Amino acid sequence: MAMTMKDKAAMSADKSAWPQSLKQEFEREARTPNGCVGNQLLSETERLRVWSIRLAPGERFGFHRHVLNYFWTAVSGGRGRQHLMDGTTVEYTYQPGETRHETYGPGEFKVHDLENIGDRELVFMTVESIDSSANKPLPVPHAVRTASNKAA
Repeated sequence: MAMTMKDKAAMSADKSAWPQSLKQEFEREARTPNGCVGNQLLSETERLRVWSIRLAPGERFGFHRHVLNYFWTAVSGGRGRQHLMDGTTVEYTYQPGETRHETYGPGEFKVHDLENIGDRELVFMTVESIDSSANKPLPVPHAVRTASNKAA
């Protein structure tokens, strides 16, 4: 059976107030949803989007919105911190090969960020399903598509 983030135990969970800069970034994402769920779009078809996230120690990937069914796999192990849309800050440890599957019904979504709080590069692959999701995909900016085409 596929595991989800609901099956993953956090190392810590905190409801303390976020710094003002994070609150402002979260509010900007709410006004203009960010569908870039990785820092590099590796491939896109009418059925799938494949993303990677690479974060150096201390690096953070900003707030983004998941609306499509997807799965992620931790390519490298490490530690990460996320600020979740309910105001919780959670920290997790990831193992190489660990995979989680997430699904969303009509109008459902998740907004979060990801910060590498470990001492080595943190790498994830994320595959979004366009054709078997209840929601339409969020647009990906032209510059992101152009950057992925240049990398190919």
